Amino acid sequence: MSWLVLVVSGILETVWAAALKGFFKPASVATFVVALVLSMSGLGYALREIPLGTGYAVWVGIGTIGTALYGMVVLGDSVTAARLTCLGLIVAGVVGLKILP
Repeated sequence: MSWLVLVVSGILETVWAAALKGFFKPASVATFVVALVLSMSGLGYALREIPLGTGYAVWVGIGTIGTALYGMVVLGDSVTAARLTCLGLIVAGVVGLKILP
């Protein structure tokens, strides 16, 4: 259950980060606050059973990758082989923290 909560919390990190783009609009502020509170609460819950370093890295990794992909797909950020490679390295690092002793 903790891992599911952690993944959802990482996705919510993407939501609150994306809401910063229109931060001075009331709907964006509301989205930011709700997603931030839920994301942090979920992270705190998950860290009761998941090691701190692993849990935080997974949470940040999901948020980083989600935010970068949101920027590329929705906001028109550049999509280059170098950027995709770097995102792949983040995935590799997070997976490594999970599966390696």
